[in-house]
Amino acid sequence: MEKMIKFKELGLSENILKALEKKGFEEPTPIQEKTIPLLLSGTKDIIGQAQTGTGKTAAFGLPILEKIKQHQKYVQAIIVAPTRELAIQVADEMNSFKTDRKIKIATVYGGQSISQQLRRLREGVDIVVGTPGRIIDHLNRKSLKLDRAQYVVLDEADEMLNMGFREDIENILTHAHEDRQMLLFSATMPPEILAIAKRFMGEYDIVRVKKQQLTTNLTDQIYFEVSRNDKFEALSRIVDIETEFYGIVFCRTKVDVDTVASRLIERGYDSDALHGDVSQHQRERILRKFKSKQINVLVATDVAARGLDINDLTHVINYSLPQDPESYVHRIGRTGRAGKEGTAITFVTPDEYRKLMYIQRIAKTDIRKEQIPDVHDIIEIKKNRIMEELRFSIENGRFDAYREMAQNLMELGDPEDVLCAILKSNYKDELEAKNYNKIRKVQLENKGKTRLFIALGKENGMNVKKLIAFIQNEVKIESKLIRDIKVLESFSFVTLPFREAEVVLAAFKKKKKGRKSIVEKANVKRK
Repeated sequence: MEKMIKFKELGLSENILKALEKKGFEEPTPIQEKTIPLLLSGTKDIIGQAQTGTGKTAAFGLPILEKIKQHQKYVQAIIVAPTRELAIQVADEMNSFKTDRKIKIATVYGGQSISQQLRRLREGVDIVVGTPGRIIDHLNRKSLKLDRAQYVVLDEADEMLNMGFREDIENILTHAHEDRQMLLFSATMPPEILAIAKRFMGEYDIVRVKKQQLTTNLTDQIYFEVSRNDKFEALSRIVDIETEFYGIVFCRTKVDVDTVASRLIERGYDSDALHGDVSQHQRERILRKFKSKQINVLVATDVAARGLDINDLTHVINYSLPQDPESYVHRIGRTGRAGKEGTAITFVTPDEYRKLMYIQRIAKTDIRKEQIPDVHDIIEIKKNRIMEELRFSIENGRFDAYREMAQNLMELGDPEDVLCAILKSNYKDELEAKNYNKIRKVQLENKGKTRLFIALGKENGMNVKKLIAFIQNEVKIESKLIRDIKVLESFSFVTLPFREAEVVLAAFKKKKKGRKSIVEKANVKRK
């Protein structure tokens, strides 16, 4: 197995390493491995070429958090992102990395209260993450000053150019301190990107990561809405309901892996744990048992599962969401191999819905919602299995050693009661609903709204009523959730709650058949 680089080898501080360990990040992605040492040790500008979903936020975020000062009254770093969803995600990720350091991070984007943004900026923030239009707005208002910013990051620069933000980007860069360090990340390198680099960047390093196809075909992908406390019960039900479960359960941290594996073993499942602290000898022993199906549930971290050559898994379960879309695809790609279909199941807690939708969008895949198996369904399946086992035993077994005891049992009472007593003695924990823990229903995070652009307007015969009907024809959604409808000559806008908007986008994406989708997220410039 190839040598695995660890975050601690990149020069990061103990505080940051502890934050990474808490999040379950053990091994850096290629863009992180190449970029972090350059940023920590050098002052050159950097152009990073890597597709979305490869862990770029940590690649630039960790070194910036290491190098900026404790809380100041001025902006030390500005990060420009093409959409508010990406801006929110970047800010959330950086907040999770900063540990206990007094560093304030603020987001500024269209659709968010301007007064709230103004108040936060007046109070003083160290890192601003925002979309081009709203950043320009604050620069014009003088509520945002970049004259002391040490770092300027353009995230997904090619996407911003595609959305028509070149002038805004150049405007922002003219406001930044001339001695700042500039970091430009882009999936592609069109001439416009290189022109910006030539005009605004000094001496720079180029970091390239080989593009990988983030898709998988033979894997059925589903997710369950579940609270953190109910994940284990949900996992148990999934294993129980399958005739022959044979899969890997991915956890974020080594502690989680040990906890889940121990609980599975306590419940009688054939399971074991694999993570970075497992010795090579133990690893080989565990994998031999797993490959020979002496154990059928392997609980592992991403790093520990690397390099496994196992082709016939029935399931991959994301007990915890992975670091990024690339990791998600690597995980689920371990099933659905060798021409066999497999199932990938992801547990999503109420605060993780946005990240799930991000993974789905970047990995260009469909992950559908399903219900956790009901207790009564589990019990019915177990009863059927017991019946099948007994039928096989009756047809093929030899019972000489048991006949005398069976005859004595028949004398104890009614034969049916005797049989009931035997079944209860052997299966009472499995066949009685009261012995199963309840799984509470949860409501996934549904905060915020999304503005949608629809490429149909009055010239297509659209009005408010027809536009609502057009959407409802594809997606079952209450009309009262479709708000702020604006029907213009050749196109229209509507606003939906975040979750419903994602469902609408997914529905129309399926229909586009190689063409541009008729319904898209409205960009900041035109909405």
